[in-house]
Amino acid sequence: LLESDKTIYYERAAFSIDIPTIYETVEGNKLNLSIVGVRAYNQMNLYSKKVPELFRLAIGFKNQVCCNMCIFTDGYKDDLRVSNTSELYRSALELFNNYNPAKHLHLMQKLGNTSMSEHQFCQILGKMRLYQCLPNGYQKRLPRMLLTDTQINSVAKAYINDENFGSFGNDLNMWKFYNLLTGANKSSYIDSFLDRSLNATEMAVGINAALHGDEHYKWFID
Repeated sequence: LLESDKTIYYERAAFSIDIPTIYETVEGNKLNLSIVGVRAYNQMNLYSKKVPELFRLAIGFKNQVCCNMCIFTDGYKDDLRVSNTSELYRSALELFNNYNPAKHLHLMQKLGNTSMSEHQFCQILGKMRLYQCLPNGYQKRLPRMLLTDTQINSVAKAYINDENFGSFGNDLNMWKFYNLLTGANKSSYIDSFLDRSLNATEMAVGINAALHGDEHYKWFID
């Protein structure tokens, strides 16, 4: 930081480190391994006594076509609390060691093997909008869906206009659907970005399974 920067208060800050030597191609899109971290003071009580510091840290793949971030469950820690840099270093190494990039890539490659019709896509968008208005008790019985109404609208617009992942008038494969979700997520504040990135993965994988008969995400396609 410059001297003039050191007195500026940043409520939210994030970093992203790409590792271009570790990459794979999925559905014609090059994905680089990437490490992302978030620090959000708005989620901490700055006036209390000294407590462990909260970080969010993720390792996953970034789609180089559009910079969409793809995060899988074992590559994300949303509640990393540490008291010093040594603890942060150890926790980061633990996360990296537990992450299975081959499993993550295989999961993403499988998405390209399934497609949905335009009618099914519209049905899913409608259910995603409806989800926001459901009574709490009903909503809790369903898988979580974190995208906002504005972001769902962005998914619809991208389906029509996006030159890489749009499929207006044609079947939409689940890899493209996944990237429509992660693309819409780029409008999130950085303190909710990683949670929604993971949720985009959950939604795409869950709906993909539902299209093959699984019950867990069936509500979104019925």
